[in-house]
Amino acid sequence: MVSETELLSSIPTQLWIGGPVDATGGATFPVHDPATGEVIAQVADATPEDAMRALDAAAAVQAEWAATPARQRGEILRAVFEAITARAEEFALLMTLEMGKALPESRNEVRYGAEFFRWFSEEAVRVHGRYQPAPGGVGRILVHKQPVGPCLAITPWNFPLAMGTRKIGPALAAGCTMIVKPAGETPLTMLLLAQLCSAAGLPDGVLSVITTSRSGAVTAPLLNDPRLRKLTFTGSTPVGKKLVEQSAHGLLRTSMELGGNAPFVVFDDADLDAAVQGAVLAKLRNGGEACTAANRFHVQNSVRQEFTDKLVAAMAEYRLGNGVDPDTTLGPLINENQLDTVSDLVDDAVAAGAQVKLGGKAPGGAGWFYPATVLTEVPAHARILREEVFGPVAPIVGFDTEAEGLAAANNTEFGLVAYVYTRSLDRALRVAEGLETGMVGVNRGVISDPAAPFGGVKESGFGREGGYEGIEEYLDTKYIALP
Repeated sequence: MVSETELLSSIPTQLWIGGPVDATGGATFPVHDPATGEVIAQVADATPEDAMRALDAAAAVQAEWAATPARQRGEILRAVFEAITARAEEFALLMTLEMGKALPESRNEVRYGAEFFRWFSEEAVRVHGRYQPAPGGVGRILVHKQPVGPCLAITPWNFPLAMGTRKIGPALAAGCTMIVKPAGETPLTMLLLAQLCSAAGLPDGVLSVITTSRSGAVTAPLLNDPRLRKLTFTGSTPVGKKLVEQSAHGLLRTSMELGGNAPFVVFDDADLDAAVQGAVLAKLRNGGEACTAANRFHVQNSVRQEFTDKLVAAMAEYRLGNGVDPDTTLGPLINENQLDTVSDLVDDAVAAGAQVKLGGKAPGGAGWFYPATVLTEVPAHARILREEVFGPVAPIVGFDTEAEGLAAANNTEFGLVAYVYTRSLDRALRVAEGLETGMVGVNRGVISDPAAPFGGVKESGFGREGGYEGIEEYLDTKYIALP
């Protein structure tokens, strides 16, 4: 495996607009290792002028890329998939260095993230419309799909590769050009991906990466330019709302994958060992820093104590440490602000009467670490049941009847994903249909799949990524009336 120093020295740190270019004015900003707090790279700090350079490049090649045969577009995506797979260890190490997650988690993300390029390389040739006689007998109806045009993707820090590939993959497959603005905390992975795309034959200008410490100022002129036709964002609900407002001026196509508050519901007929195994996956995958992470555990009271004991034992096995350490199974949080947020939510719950069964305090010292934590007797008014914790904390509350459990699960303005554990097929279907979420995991703690539509309802956003539905977000429907 390549050393950390060798890897970091090989990663592009300039903007990527038809290749590596300096930011206007030459400014840079630091990227930190969450395990140590140390600076590991200085990356180009884009200006609004740089954003417009990227849009100029995207607009200049949009027609050519849209006219490129779908098979050719798909083969380029497939080549990038192969390149990511060949350099999987480098991507994994890079993500661990800039995001903090344990290496096994990073390796899983590389496999998951690369798969979006393979999936959409196959979907590129399956875009189709329809042809039919008009019902009234006069003329014919031809429905044609075509790319929406230049797109802007704004991606978060928690999955530095996958949150980009599940937007870039369908956009490029559909024939759209794209500008990616990655999170300032984790820009290096996306810059490496852009380099691989170029090496795989992607024409200059089709994909640009603009890194910046001033996201709002840099993206604002893009959202106000009529050449941009699509905005896709993954991040917090408040930021998503602001972006929807900004994009309304140009009536942009938008897709928003926003915050979550996922309930994990365990009924008294569940296989408790399987439920605990699923709970650990749903809670501690990515260190809890995932919008799909189980945020609150609703457990039927007759099995609540047994479930709690088993969950505490399972989560106690996780070893907190630097993500590059082979013994580490739980890495640090992304930054000091996130550490403060998690600590505040736990402290608020404890002050309100919650009991700490595991963890509950940051160890202090270098890095932004927080241990696996289990809370019980959490009162209904505690903030941790209403706000997305984005950390390795599992608050447990009880319920008596199925109706109470379903009502508690739905008692949130968010609606991304929910998890249900039961042996009853009737109950599983009944509860899954009653849950106000875009996705439901039944007896499964991990549900993300590039072949499935990912997205939420209510304040968790709109639009879908992945699956057959994912490419539709980047296609316009044109009706052609024929005689």
